[in-house]
Amino acid sequence: MLDLEKRIGYHFQDPTLLEQALSHSSYANEVWKNGLKSYERLEFLGDSILGFVTAEYLYRTFPNYPEGDLTKLRSELVCENSLVKAAETLCLGEVLRLGKGEEGTGGRRRASILADVVESIIAAIYLDGGFSQAKRFIFSFVLVDAGQRVRENADYKTALQELVQRKKNQELHYELLQELGPDHDKQFQVQVLLNGAPIGVGMGTSKKRAEQAAAREAIASLFPEEMP
Repeated sequence: MLDLEKRIGYHFQDPTLLEQALSHSSYANEVWKNGLKSYERLEFLGDSILGFVTAEYLYRTFPNYPEGDLTKLRSELVCENSLVKAAETLCLGEVLRLGKGEEGTGGRRRASILADVVESIIAAIYLDGGFSQAKRFIFSFVLVDAGQRVRENADYKTALQELVQRKKNQELHYELLQELGPDHDKQFQVQVLLNGAPIGVGMGTSKKRAEQAAAREAIASLFPEEMP
């Protein structure tokens, strides 16, 4: 467990918490005949801690975003894929405690298990070292690239439409300027116009991506305070 603690960057005062965080119900039932010794209760707590930390981060980072947008961003940041990436970074599959049946069916690589264990470790750290330590773990391994992922997943076209509609009689139009490169590696250049006047230009590997890039440039120019 010492190697895992080094990867996590946290030393447990109560190592049994980490052991429980790594114990699947199949292992707990086989070894102790007691499913309560698995990571499931810790996962329950860790899920709530992760949700709160992520919600607080988004609330403070994007003061102008409505509740619906914040909810969508939170779901994207704490989805199963995000947790699996954290698990793979920490090589959690190598140290899982699995029952024979789960071991034989590829449990060490199962995404749902890896995601659950990340949440259980969050709870174990919280119980052992407090909220600040759990929060540090979350930002180090789950939200490590949160800002970039928010920008990549942002719907700038919808955001721009909502921003310009704060005034009446505003019309947005996207115009393809040019296509560059061979068919297998084509780039598109699009400009967005507001009431006939260009306000942003963007490039992308598809027209949709180029439009998003153009909308992003327009927001950065006209509404910089609204940028993620």
